[in-house]
Amino acid sequence: MARLPPKVNELSWMIGGPQGSGVDSSANAFTRACAHGGLNVFGKREYYSNIMGRHSYFSLRASRGIVRSHIDDVELLTTFDAETVFRHTTEVVDGGAVICDPALAGTKVSDVDTISRRNAAEIRAQLAALGLGETLGDVLAAAEKRGILLVPIPFKDLLEDIAAEFKIDALSKISRVVNMLAVGASFGLLQYDFAFVEKAISGVFRGKEKLVRMNVWGARKAYDLARERVPEFPIRLERLPRKEPRLILTGSQATALGKLYGGMRFQTYYPITPASDESEYLEANPVLDLQPEAMDAAFAKERDGSILVVQTEDEIAAVTMASGAALTGTRAATATSGPGFSLMMEGIGWASINEVPVVITLYQRAGPSTGMPTRHEAGDLRFALHAGHGESPRILLASGDFEECIRDGALCFNYADRYQMPVIHIVDKALANSNGTIPVPDLSDLRIDRGVLADDGSTFTPEKPYKRFDLSKGPISPRATIGQPGTLFWNTGDEHDELGHITEDPALRNLMMEKREAKLELAAKEIPDEVKLAYIGPEDAETVLVSWGSTKGAILDALDRLAAEGERVGYLHIRLLNPFPVDVVTARLAKAKRIVDIEMNFGAQLAGLIRERTGIAVTHRVVKYNGRPISSQELDEALTRILRGKAEPRTVLTHGA
Repeated sequence: MARLPPKVNELSWMIGGPQGSGVDSSANAFTRACAHGGLNVFGKREYYSNIMGRHSYFSLRASRGIVRSHIDDVELLTTFDAETVFRHTTEVVDGGAVICDPALAGTKVSDVDTISRRNAAEIRAQLAALGLGETLGDVLAAAEKRGILLVPIPFKDLLEDIAAEFKIDALSKISRVVNMLAVGASFGLLQYDFAFVEKAISGVFRGKEKLVRMNVWGARKAYDLARERVPEFPIRLERLPRKEPRLILTGSQATALGKLYGGMRFQTYYPITPASDESEYLEANPVLDLQPEAMDAAFAKERDGSILVVQTEDEIAAVTMASGAALTGTRAATATSGPGFSLMMEGIGWASINEVPVVITLYQRAGPSTGMPTRHEAGDLRFALHAGHGESPRILLASGDFEECIRDGALCFNYADRYQMPVIHIVDKALANSNGTIPVPDLSDLRIDRGVLADDGSTFTPEKPYKRFDLSKGPISPRATIGQPGTLFWNTGDEHDELGHITEDPALRNLMMEKREAKLELAAKEIPDEVKLAYIGPEDAETVLVSWGSTKGAILDALDRLAAEGERVGYLHIRLLNPFPVDVVTARLAKAKRIVDIEMNFGAQLAGLIRERTGIAVTHRVVKYNGRPISSQELDEALTRILRGKAEPRTVLTHGA
């Protein structure tokens, strides 16, 4: 029988291990190595909310083509601990491979105390059904029966070789090197050019010469050992020449870069997962070196500059300090997640009544209360829209991919300045913690818009003073900054008159309420349709998917497969959630015979918002709320059932370990 040619440059890879053992570093190195060789990458990070010990894992897709989401199938599972084998071997496809340490074969499920009782019971039941015991060796035996290739790598022996080579007197001092051994073994199995692996490790440990040499040396040993033991694995990665420049980044880094490009010079935060990653990235990169083409967009007079990032005592201080900075004319923001956003409500209301252009980046995670701090959910749409007492106008912009994070990070400041109100930029945990490669985006269309600014002050007199909340200028009054010569105004949390003085006059109350709300009507007219939403697919599609946020990648990947099967399905991706784009959404959905809402929350919040604003009811809801992002595979299966008329009106997705 003729041997099938190997599959080249298409891979689903996973690595796992105890939190704190270097799983993130190994995933970072694997991602970089693939990218250096010209491959496109998308990776998903899953981790517990404790700091050390519990299981974390990283799944990654490498491809010659576009890749925008994760899948459930694993072709190469790389492990250096028992729990990863127990938890994830069932996800490995027939014909795939598991890299594991043969020294762990005798480990029982009951020996791993970080596996929950429910998971342990499931593993025992699966093994018992096959007539096997409950050791790791039994799990591997079951996998081998399915045609999975077992690749034994003696990690302790390799660590001892490293200790001898670099004169290390205790293995405990180099235990974390095992994660790079696992990366090296993976690439050896895939026959990938080791030069890219070396370059990636050098990048991960840049500035630490001894660590680089030790990790490269060990990775090479594991690489050679894997190639020697499995010379013909049916999946390979090869260099793919690319001329265009690309970025490797996470969603939180993309958002930070967008803010910098948009001219942000001040950010506050109180530590909270997953929002802190963005502020920590800004803290690590506070000095700007702007390219000439970005200078105008960044509102910089010179090529370099700096930002100030302040860690405050709590989220109340974070939002009020950011508002104070915005009152001085600085482009200012704060970043938080659900529980912190809850504490910011009064401060956001204060910014709203005082028409302060402040940006709040809301990184959604699973709630309510503390919920699951490191797990995913997109359940804060209604909260962001209505939170706070009274009616306080705010713009809501939700990003769905890395480029949108960059663009929206910049646009939020324009909208805050132009419409003089808080702008809430919604991201989510899945997007924030995912990483991937994208072409360097063309942002040449972005320009700074500071909105309507007050004169220099020479035109104001005691008889005709500056009025911060001038009612004669329409909904947007010329804005002065604190200390601007010739201007004087008051800010208070109470209702106020045109100068900012407290008032309870009913006529003034009506005028001020109408003024603030009219700004949303103006924004609805002026914000371009290409920012409000995007429609992908056949114009005459009878089935239209509608969603928001990071489901975008899984939907687009699922749509590609459905299109290849001849299905005509459209997709409406909504970014501007307030003011809601009623007219364009209505026009896109009114003719559809089947409308499928796809969301990462229990209540299908966008579906309710669409019904509320347009009167259009979706026909099917596909929701997921177990804390894990939607995979394109499970979505593809759900959509296929809907298209075949075999699905209930509500489908709940459940994949994810």
